[in-house]
Amino acid sequence: MTGGFEQTSAAAGLGEMAKRSFSMLEMFLIFLLVMMTAVTVALLSLLFITSGTIENNRDSGYSTTQSPQATQSPQANESPLATQDSTAPRGSTLTQGHMATRMSPVTSTLETTPFQNFSGYQIGVGRADCTGQVADITLMGYGKSGQYARGILTRLYSRAFIMAEPDGSNRMVFVSIDIGMVSQRLRLEVLNRLQMKYGSLYRKDNVILSGTHTHSGPAGYFQYTLFVIASEGYTNRTFEYIVSGIVQSIEIAHTNMKRGRILINKGNVDGAQINRSPYSYLQNPQSERARYSSNTDKEMIVLKMVDLNGDDLGLISWFAVHPVSMNNSNHLVNSDNMGYASYLFEQEKNKGYLPGEGSYVAAFASSNLGDVSPNTLGPHCINTGESCDNPNSSCPIGGNIMPPFNVLLEYLMGEKAHNTQFWPNMCIAMGPGQDMFDSTQIIGQIIYQKAKELYASASQEVTGPLASAHQWVNMTDVTVWLNSTHTAKTCKPALGYSFAAGTIDGVGGLNFSQGAMEENPFWDTIRNQLLGSPSEEIKECHKPKPILLHTGEMLRPNPWHPEIVDVQIITVGSLAITALPGEFTTMSGRRFREAVQAEFASYGMQNMTVVTSGLCNVYTHYITTYEEYQAQRYEAASTIYGPHTLSAYIQLFRALAKAIATDSVANLSSGPEPPFFKQLITNLIANIVDRAPTGKTFGDVLQPLEPKYRVGEVAEVTFVGANPKNSAENRTHHTFLTVEKYEATSQTWQIVHNDASWETRFYWHKGLLGQSNATIQWHIPETAQPGSYRIRYLGHYRKQDFLRPAVILSFESTSSTFEVVTT
Repeated sequence: MTGGFEQTSAAAGLGEMAKRSFSMLEMFLIFLLVMMTAVTVALLSLLFITSGTIENNRDSGYSTTQSPQATQSPQANESPLATQDSTAPRGSTLTQGHMATRMSPVTSTLETTPFQNFSGYQIGVGRADCTGQVADITLMGYGKSGQYARGILTRLYSRAFIMAEPDGSNRMVFVSIDIGMVSQRLRLEVLNRLQMKYGSLYRKDNVILSGTHTHSGPAGYFQYTLFVIASEGYTNRTFEYIVSGIVQSIEIAHTNMKRGRILINKGNVDGAQINRSPYSYLQNPQSERARYSSNTDKEMIVLKMVDLNGDDLGLISWFAVHPVSMNNSNHLVNSDNMGYASYLFEQEKNKGYLPGEGSYVAAFASSNLGDVSPNTLGPHCINTGESCDNPNSSCPIGGNIMPPFNVLLEYLMGEKAHNTQFWPNMCIAMGPGQDMFDSTQIIGQIIYQKAKELYASASQEVTGPLASAHQWVNMTDVTVWLNSTHTAKTCKPALGYSFAAGTIDGVGGLNFSQGAMEENPFWDTIRNQLLGSPSEEIKECHKPKPILLHTGEMLRPNPWHPEIVDVQIITVGSLAITALPGEFTTMSGRRFREAVQAEFASYGMQNMTVVTSGLCNVYTHYITTYEEYQAQRYEAASTIYGPHTLSAYIQLFRALAKAIATDSVANLSSGPEPPFFKQLITNLIANIVDRAPTGKTFGDVLQPLEPKYRVGEVAEVTFVGANPKNSAENRTHHTFLTVEKYEATSQTWQIVHNDASWETRFYWHKGLLGQSNATIQWHIPETAQPGSYRIRYLGHYRKQDFLRPAVILSFESTSSTFEVVTT
């Protein structure tokens, strides 16, 4: 033995050796325990499973007699549409599905009398709040453990547009929703409620639901296990709020339909995007890449809707960029850059109204944004500051910042790590602003400005009939014709190793890197012990993807990924809106559009404008080209149906285009209907009683305002708070805050901002034993008028007396008055 110890006798030496051996063993066991604890924590963040049921309606916000879920739950694995005739006449009695209720006939608001020399459409627009829970719930998008909502920056909205032919016969509905993505559960429930109210008027084939893909909206509204785990459980509170908001926006549009015209315009947007996987893009053939001037789609498509007097009704814009200007350190619910563009446009058109009010509706919808980032400064190593625009998005070891502890552990224990000189998860892209709030507004402003230009100059009118085609398809079993003699197959869903690496917009929390082409024995062992091993069949089908999670073979407690997927096209004259059930990359979208457009043209429908509308109807992660799939960066590892996924979708959508062009939609098979699961993993964040500190009550001011502020400064006040999720159950107040200005002439306080305003921020600080604080900030804009102001806080607290059920009670409080001056 070494180490400089002198041993004076054999006994002493043996005693010392015994002591030293025990110490080394103890150290090894402690290290092993720490390592396994870190691994367990990491896996639990990914695999947090406990059984539950959506039949539990506690704190859903509805009484037992009111709750749609209490009386509307289908049987396990039963679609709410499965036993209903989608063509049932309005006024029929529905005895299956969510509400066995006799429906009275619905009278359409359309003017159905034909009129001469009118080539336009009947148009309706509607907007409704779908914010839901803004505390004690995971934000959906980044998959980052611990990224819970802790307040609100802006409210979230569902924006609906109905277009019908002049006689009211054919119609379509397009809805853009400020959420991460549309879950299959949401779509099935929305369709069911529309059927109950309108009969066969609004159906699976003529209603498109599209998520804007903000990564700062609440999670918890999914039914497939992987997404439920990422949400840390299903919450009926959020699900109900989003569904109600979507349906309400459609109802408003339906009620307000009027004769009008639709104009279309297109133009390029500069300075708002970069390709976040350029090395994947370079895998595509050079001859194909040479046809395009950029590795992102810069084109924006704008639909301008006006009535017969030329008065503005609404706008739909499609543009490809990820709403991830707000990064994964954010805890405020908001609609990100696309939502800010909507905010600016609607504020301009609805002058004199607060945000979320007024009749004009502007939707900035998602497109083929799969590999498109708004973080235009590009990726840099946070430990060294140098660029990490390389195939693996990796950074050299060193610098001033160390990786997280669990990454260090896996690095030390992993086989491959000893041979590398690079850290994963240190490569992050930055936006153009001073912080994520500033970057969000800069990107949103660029998008808004281009839409405003295109809207003002739009002159090409959309004319012609409306048509729609839809199928449900088993995406795990599609035979793809590669050419006239060779076929391939799609696969059961699986996620590759690079899926766990995340992207330069939001890195993963474990030691995974993009572009991983080999399995890791360390993680394979953990997976095999907990979840079983992937079959040789699924491994072979997904090559060259090394499989991390074989989700298509994981069925407990429910399937982890969908098998049945919507494919859908709606045409409005020469415009075709394709409902993409995921995130297509730039080149995937280009190939897709070209193929669908060519299919229309081959059957006589020339010069169709094909819109790739993203995140529609059901979420299936990413869709890369076959060539991009070979590089196995994040987007490819997240292409869950295998290397031929894009080809399968092109083939399926071409069949829909052909059916519309040849007037043979009636001959299409509707396909296998998706399930609607009864048993779900429930969110385990407990509802606890709110408590105010001793001697205080809810709404008391803890940190007062200053007596005077200048424009450009931040007015901030802190109150004794209560959990904001209580307000999702009780809609007494429709905002958490107001900023009010005193008008001397009328001697009244006028609301100038609420929590839908980008100038305000509402932070909730969770304490112990039900105590909490609420901080409200007003970032005073340059346009603020000098005068006297105050800030109001509106909330709800949970109260429960001994042996009595909990109740939700409202409260409000007002700050002291303060002055705003311009100099």
